[in-house]
Amino acid sequence: MDAKLTLKLSSVVIDKAKVFAKKKNTSLSRLIEGYLNHITSSAESEEDITPLVKSISNVIDFPKAADSKVEYKKHISKKYGK
Repeated sequence: MDAKLTLKLSSVVIDKAKVFAKKKNTSLSRLIEGYLNHITSSAESEEDITPLVKSISNVIDFPKAADSKVEYKKHISKKYGK
């Protein structure tokens, strides 16, 4: 069920958003609805990660420009001595 929402925004932002929505062939309302749906879905999915998974997510420290497969093989080799 749709409901009405009143927002107070800068007229410059509104004008830019209207142009953007027109380029995307959608309404400003749909654009805002999609954005709000996206950010609330993202927040919910982050909450689904258990504390255990969060705690082990950074166990392997990769260099920034590393090939993850190569680095993982090095890690396993070092860990198991192969």
